[in-house]
Amino acid sequence: MTTRTESVDTPAGEARITWHRAPEPALVLAVSHGAGGGIEARDLRALAAAMPARGITVALVEQPWRVAGKKVAAAPKVLDEGWRGLWPALAESGLPVVAGGRSAGARVACRTAAELGAAGVLALAFPLHPPGRPEKSRAAELTGAGRPALVVQGGRDPFGRPEEFPPPGAQDPYELVEVAFADHGFAVPKKADTTQEDALLTITEAVGEWLGRLPV
Repeated sequence: MTTRTESVDTPAGEARITWHRAPEPALVLAVSHGAGGGIEARDLRALAAAMPARGITVALVEQPWRVAGKKVAAAPKVLDEGWRGLWPALAESGLPVVAGGRSAGARVACRTAAELGAAGVLALAFPLHPPGRPEKSRAAELTGAGRPALVVQGGRDPFGRPEEFPPPGAQDPYELVEVAFADHGFAVPKKADTTQEDALLTITEAVGEWLGRLPV
């Protein structure tokens, strides 16, 4: 695996891509961070470490607001603008690109996947609704992605527990994998009947298996 970071100019400002390249990649998995953190998130780091051995290049994307050192995420329209602006750099190799992200980054991937021609969507800790506000559902973003999708969700995520998600329909075929006992950041309590390492393994195994089945 080789690692390289590049800056990309977008209409929303300078973005950054950190590449974790597979020796002989079959596709690119591009994943961005959420509104409360960066690419150091445990799930993103775990994917970057595990996927290249499976023939998958991982591109960890830092949105312009994060690169600029701002504390508050940009508006959804601006996030989408930044993602669209850096997409050509993600697709430059000619390999299929799966659009992904965690939390707010997952919403961006869902909203833009069809227009950008993504091979699929990976939604990590999809924020189905604000905590305590299930009536403010964002399910339409997920079900309207227009691409095969995988949701990986913590069993105790206050932004939406797995059982709160709508059943996938014929027109919105997504799969959902639960990470037992995990919260929105996929952290598990020390008293849980599992370990943090097992939680991350659940994520990487589920994502690797799903990517291996994508019709690319």
